Amino acid sequence: MEPFYRYFVQPQINTKTKTITGYELLMKQLTPEGWRPPVNFAAIDAQTIAELLIATTRVLALKVNYCSVNINREQLMTTPIVDAIIKSQQQLYPARLVVELTEDDGPEQYPVAEMLPLLQSLVDQGIQISLDDVGTGDNYFDDVQTLLPLVSELKFALQNFKLAFNDPKIQQKVRFWRAMSTEYGLRLVLEGVENAADNVLSQKLGIKYKQGYYFSKPQLLKLPQDQAAM
Repeated sequence: MEPFYRYFVQPQINTKTKTITGYELLMKQLTPEGWRPPVNFAAIDAQTIAELLIATTRVLALKVNYCSVNINREQLMTTPIVDAIIKSQQQLYPARLVVELTEDDGPEQYPVAEMLPLLQSLVDQGIQISLDDVGTGDNYFDDVQTLLPLVSELKFALQNFKLAFNDPKIQQKVRFWRAMSTEYGLRLVLEGVENAADNVLSQKLGIKYKQGYYFSKPQLLKLPQDQAAM
C-alpha cells in the first residue's frame, strides 16, 4: 500500500489584532495508529511532496495572508519541489507563500553559499523565506547571518528547549531574536505557546506573532478528492 500523506494546518496569530495572519502546513502520514509525522521526510518522493503542496495551496488560495511550508535544504535544491513552490505562490497570490527552511537532514549537505542564488530567485518571484528554529542546532546567529538579507521571518520554537518559558535563559534568547528581527525588519513568530501564561509572558516581551496549542492544534486539511473517501 502506498503511503498516504496530507497537510495539517496550524494558524499563526497576530495577538495584537487578534486575527489569523496565516497557516503553517505540517505534513503527516496516515498509519494504522492514526496520523503521524513521517519518520523520514527525506525519504518521501519529491514528486509526491510537489503534487500535495500544489493541491493544498489551491484549496487555501484567497483564505490567508501567508501560507508556510517546511522545506529542508536538500528539498530546496530539488527541481520538482522548487517548481511546486513557484506554482503554489502563483495560486496563492495575493497571499504569500513562506518557505520555512528547516534543519531536517538529508543525504546531501548543501552549504549556504550554494543555496543563495536559488533563494534569491524565489524572493524575486514574491516568495518569502523563513528561518525555522532559530537559536538551536545550526541556526545560531553566526550560522544564519548570511541569509538574513533574504529572509522575511524568523521562528523561535519554545518546544525545542527543556527549560520552561519563564526561565530567564529562554527569555534572554527570545529577547535576542526579537532584537535581530527588529534590526533586520523581519517578522518574529514564537512557536510553542501552550497556555495563557506563555501568551502573557510573550506579550510582555513584545512578541506579536504566535503559534501553538494555546490557540489551535494542527487540523487536517482535506482535499476535494478526500470528501467522499475520508
